[in-house]
Amino acid sequence: MSVLSILEFPDPRLRTKAETVRTFDAELKQFVADMFETMYAANGVGLAATQVNVHQRVLVADMSDERNQPLALINAEILEKDGAQVYQEGCLSFPGIYADVTRALKVKVRANDVDGNEIIVEAEGPLAVCIQHEMDHLAGKVFVDYLSPLKRSLLLKRLEKQRKQAASA
Repeated sequence: MSVLSILEFPDPRLRTKAETVRTFDAELKQFVADMFETMYAANGVGLAATQVNVHQRVLVADMSDERNQPLALINAEILEKDGAQVYQEGCLSFPGIYADVTRALKVKVRANDVDGNEIIVEAEGPLAVCIQHEMDHLAGKVFVDYLSPLKRSLLLKRLEKQRKQAASA
């Protein structure tokens, strides 16, 4: 396994729409394993293939404190959404940046597992937020797109300031 490089905003590749996965093989399984290793190494709870510059509809998540509930969703599509929740989201492509985003409270998702089997996942609360967030990445959308222009501008200025401070340190 290996840790992959995570793209950071405003890298234009984060806006690439991911393609449907058609081949379920050892290479895909290795890629999913690498995504989990990358997510865990970055202390994240979710990661989309787009964030590691692979434009396939693959996402991984693990909301558990023990890091023992890995979930890989391939070609995920939301079948049902219910309710609404405001959740403070962060993103590995926006290090140190957090903002309140409103999303569905519950989602029902159809996807494939790494072997190509169809699975249905019903998620609520933080896991539902994570799945929606990662699915947005696969559609070329990032969480700051949900913010008002003013809030987005303030967050992006903060991100730029952090980068300048890190570069001069």
